Amino acid sequence: MIRLKTCKTETSLRSARNLRVAPTLALLLAILLGAAATPATTLLRMSLETLSRAAAVIVRAQCLENSTGWEGGEIWTFTSFDVQEVWSGSAPNKITVRLLGGRVADVTSTVSGVPRFRPGEEVVLFLEPTPRGDFSIVSWQQGAFRIRRAPHLAEETATQDTAAFATFDPTTRQFQTAGIRNLPLGAFRAQVAAALRARATRNP
Repeated sequence: MIRLKTCKTETSLRSARNLRVAPTLALLLAILLGAAATPATTLLRMSLETLSRAAAVIVRAQCLENSTGWEGGEIWTFTSFDVQEVWSGSAPNKITVRLLGGRVADVTSTVSGVPRFRPGEEVVLFLEPTPRGDFSIVSWQQGAFRIRRAPHLAEETATQDTAAFATFDPTTRQFQTAGIRNLPLGAFRAQVAAALRARATRNP
């Protein structure tokens, strides 16, 4: 998977006018800010079986809250979740997921292809542990599925974030939006279980 990050730094125009910088430095700053406006993330398409094989943990969870902070010279968003069901692997009742980007004070880092979550929403996440004791999401938006319930239906559905984000298909060598959309949650869980059984068969 190729993941290229784009970052955007917000600066007050009034403050910028007050800065006394050399013309060359000002030109360089303008070029960098202009380049940051272009998304540059490419996600290589992964099948549900490939996602399941790559994930150490698969959970259904509810978002609790978000926080941001600097670490290792990068801005990170830390999202805490209440784990409702563990579909694969092992996870505590509450987990933290770290993802690149976010806002700290007057600095914003925007990374295309990285999901963001709102408190209260329910999701299915394909996760991998990090050396820091928290988790990251396998292939970012590909490993995030939103759970929704239509007002006129009792059944919940799952929609993959990449249903609205183009991924690269190495077979056709084209970008397409082809994620799972509005699949009944029971059917989705059955597909994940089948993918996990296939993984176990390949790795006895």
